[in-house]
Amino acid sequence: MRAVCLFALALSHASAIKNTHQFMEKLEVDDMTSVNPIRKVVTMLQKIQTKVAKEGEKEKAMFDRFMCYCEKSDSTLAGSIATGENKVSELGTSLKEHTAQKAQLAQELTSDKATRVEANAAMESATALREKEASAHAKDSAALNSNIQALDGAITASSKGVAGAFLQTGLAATVRKIVLDDPSMDEANRQDVMAFLSEKDGGSYVPASEQIIGILKNIKDGMDKNLADATATEKDAISSFDGLTAAKTKQVQALQKAIEAKTTRVGELAVTVSMEGADLDDTTKAVSQDTTFLADLATNCKTKKAEWAEIVESRAAETVALADTIKLLSDDDALELFKKTLPGSSLIQLDASADAMRSQALTIITKAQRSAKPRGLALDFVGLALHGKKVGFASVIKLIDNMVVTLQKEQVDDDSKNEYCGKQFDSANDKKKNLNQALSDLDAAMASAAESIAETKTELEQLGDGIKALDKSVADATDQRKVEHTDYTELMSNDAAAKELLEFAKKRLNKFYHPTKAVAAPEASEAFVQDDASSAPDSPTLTKKTQENDGVINMLNQIVADVDKEMQIAESDEKYAQKEYEQMMVNSANKRASDSKLMLGKEGMKAEMESELQDNKVDKASTIKSAMGNAEYIGTLHKECDFLLKYIEVRRSARTDEIEALGNAKAVLSGADYSLVQRKSLRARN
Repeated sequence: MRAVCLFALALSHASAIKNTHQFMEKLEVDDMTSVNPIRKVVTMLQKIQTKVAKEGEKEKAMFDRFMCYCEKSDSTLAGSIATGENKVSELGTSLKEHTAQKAQLAQELTSDKATRVEANAAMESATALREKEASAHAKDSAALNSNIQALDGAITASSKGVAGAFLQTGLAATVRKIVLDDPSMDEANRQDVMAFLSEKDGGSYVPASEQIIGILKNIKDGMDKNLADATATEKDAISSFDGLTAAKTKQVQALQKAIEAKTTRVGELAVTVSMEGADLDDTTKAVSQDTTFLADLATNCKTKKAEWAEIVESRAAETVALADTIKLLSDDDALELFKKTLPGSSLIQLDASADAMRSQALTIITKAQRSAKPRGLALDFVGLALHGKKVGFASVIKLIDNMVVTLQKEQVDDDSKNEYCGKQFDSANDKKKNLNQALSDLDAAMASAAESIAETKTELEQLGDGIKALDKSVADATDQRKVEHTDYTELMSNDAAAKELLEFAKKRLNKFYHPTKAVAAPEASEAFVQDDASSAPDSPTLTKKTQENDGVINMLNQIVADVDKEMQIAESDEKYAQKEYEQMMVNSANKRASDSKLMLGKEGMKAEMESELQDNKVDKASTIKSAMGNAEYIGTLHKECDFLLKYIEVRRSARTDEIEALGNAKAVLSGADYSLVQRKSLRARN
């Protein structure tokens, strides 16, 4: 019974022969040469054994690659998840900071705008007041100039003795009005001038009257002084207005610059907050997807290991069965037994029938179904059709033809999909390299910009410190100049007092010893001097003392000269110090203006570099987003194509085997060499 089962097992591998015609020809040749059929079975089993070994090696290599993929993907995904979790934490912190910064800047922006409105309102109010003052000054100046012109005409006419002609002009009326309206003028002088102006023909007027001319000159001098005071007041008002306008303009410009910078920064922060929020959501989703994929990968790898264990066990059992069968059939005792028990070739029944053809085709399909991995539906449909006894061969053959067309189309689709996947992977990988290079370039540009910004910031700080030091030097010099001027004023005052006292002492001595040279002393000194200076020193004793006193007076004169010299030196030093101070102020102002201009230029450069850095950050974020999108697309390609790329050869081999098996079955059902079999059968019966 065991021998019969082994023989049936050997016959079930008849699909190794490409078609039934070749199989029948081999049987016919074997019958003619009387070769032992068991030897054929052993040969077929040995071929099957070799094929099983090769399939095992191929599947082992595929399993090893899959396990390598599991291990690498496990570590890669774990690292990606850890990196993603860290990034989520960092993005959360950064998002909070940038949101807070945006709110703070928005509040500062509102305050700066309100301050700018106040500064503009102050300038408008000052401008209106200045215009009003300027209008009043212009009116007063015009009146004063007109009056001064009239007085000049009157004085000139009076000086030249042509007062009569002047009195006939309109300027005389102006002068009359001036004289009448002047509240500070003495009434007697007013009457004299009015009397002068009332002489229509000038007949009783004395030419070049000094009294009238003097009065008119006094009035004119007063008006000149009023005009000068009004002009000086106007200049002071203009200077104050210009100073206020300059300060407010500078404040408005600074506020405008700050508003523009803060507005830009608020916009940039809004973009950053939006991008970081989107990046945080994307990263969170990516971490979740990676975690899920890692769990699925672990499950799939575990399942694959279990399946591989079953395959190894099944293949080992198959190998053992084949080896045992070959050993059993190759044993000398078995061969001897087969010679005695198996009938000769002349007794082999070669009569073919429809059931035999159906059975043989079904055997081919069944064998192909067992070896097909994955199992093909085409073979299942054909096998099911062959099981039905009422289905004609024509229907089955048509079904086989349709199945072959379908399998070929599937193979074409697989090949097209394989080519598509290869191109897409190449394109995606090229894009990945380009994006990585772009990120590297952006990182280098950002690092360079950050370094330049840091250097410019350091230079700005140095310039700012220099300006502060210069301002402090100016303040110190100003304080020192004030102290020096105070000392100079005090010295001059003390020297003047000492000089006055020495002069008084000289006068007092001269009053007694040289009455003829004495000069009357100030009333304040009369109370101090009680001696009577009405008598002269007539006695010889007084004459001698007078001579001695002259030496004292000479000493006093020398002291006075020394005091005068000291005062001259102090005055010269004061002028020189003041000149040096003013020059230092001019140099300091020029230096400060130059440094301020340089700072303004560097601040502009710094703003441009910061803007460029921000643009690079935006480009980097966009590039990172593109890289993430490309990575996601590559992941999608892996999900879509990995199975096909990995098993395309297996699928092609399985599909080829299916097509070959279907072809063999079709050949059998089509009656390959059927007439030859019938003729052989008839010859055997005869």
